[in-house]
Amino acid sequence: MPVHLVDHPLALDTLVRLRDVKTTSDQYRELTRHISFLLLAEATRDLPTKAVTVQTPVAPADGRVLDTQIVVVPVLRAGLGMLDAVLALAPRARVGHIGLQRDESTAVASKYYSKFPDGLSDACVIIVDPMLATGGSAVFALNLLRDAGAKNLRLICIIAAPEGIAEVERHHPDVHIYTPVIDQGLNPHKFIVPGLGDFGDRLYGT
Repeated sequence: MPVHLVDHPLALDTLVRLRDVKTTSDQYRELTRHISFLLLAEATRDLPTKAVTVQTPVAPADGRVLDTQIVVVPVLRAGLGMLDAVLALAPRARVGHIGLQRDESTAVASKYYSKFPDGLSDACVIIVDPMLATGGSAVFALNLLRDAGAKNLRLICIIAAPEGIAEVERHHPDVHIYTPVIDQGLNPHKFIVPGLGDFGDRLYGT
């Protein structure tokens, strides 16, 4: 399975500040937006384009525009923190949503909501979920999207654990994962170590 380490200096610098326990929720939201820009740029690097000509105030100019539809699917609730950055860079992207609840004792995910745009089979579908820990939520989300017709699937996460990567690889070996870091692993409570804590709580101040 392709795992792409996005080691851009700005991404790595932002990641350190996201990890820092002293970072406040307002700072956390802005940092999440910054790192999501960089991850999306890398995840869409190979998308197809087509030639166009536009008229500038001076003369005609040849250029290239995106030649595929992007569908972004945040995994609720933490994935919503990454959505604005994706829409800022890809304003014509359509948006689906997946709501998953993880049992704190078993770490097993269950669905409470999902809704997707039509035409997933012809789109580049990008799942945004900040934490790839056990991989259970990612696999659940990927299964839902496959069943809905998605073929070209990519996963963007801010922190990944080896266990989560292995789980996605076992079920969806063709899915590309984009992350700035692969951490040491999971503790007995299924939290990523060293990780950055509960992403949603830190993002929303809960």
